[in-house]
Amino acid sequence: MARRMDFYDDPKAPAANSLVPSVNVVVTNDAGDILMIRRSDNDNWAVPGGAIDLGESLPAAAVRETLEETGITCEITGIVGTYTDPKHVILYTSNGEARQEFSIVLTARALSGEPTPSSESTEVRWVPRDEVKALPMDRSMALRIGHYLTGTALPYIG
Repeated sequence: MARRMDFYDDPKAPAANSLVPSVNVVVTNDAGDILMIRRSDNDNWAVPGGAIDLGESLPAAAVRETLEETGITCEITGIVGTYTDPKHVILYTSNGEARQEFSIVLTARALSGEPTPSSESTEVRWVPRDEVKALPMDRSMALRIGHYLTGTALPYIG
């Protein structure tokens, strides 16, 4: 099975050979719970997201990726920040791509649908805000969610 491996400031990390604009989405429901997926490629928890396709806007990619990975239709409401740290390299074992981190994290509210796993997620569920940080996740995802939970008015730029 193809795997995703995250490296941060690691001398054993492969040299990055691609840079792909991507989006992650912190989707909340009326209770304030956060939509989380358990990734099928590394078993870590994350918010939904993925690459922005050519001809697609950032918000359109966010809505599409959320629906594809979770079964939830959402509406974009804001931005958490930008995450472009070259020390974070993501290796995809299926094709040897070593991607430098480049993600824009948006916020959204759920409009409809039921949490449903996909080929990219083995589990999808609404997680209460105070339980999110206890889930196993990569340090970069924990950083992104931490910035959201802090609730500052300005987006993180990094």
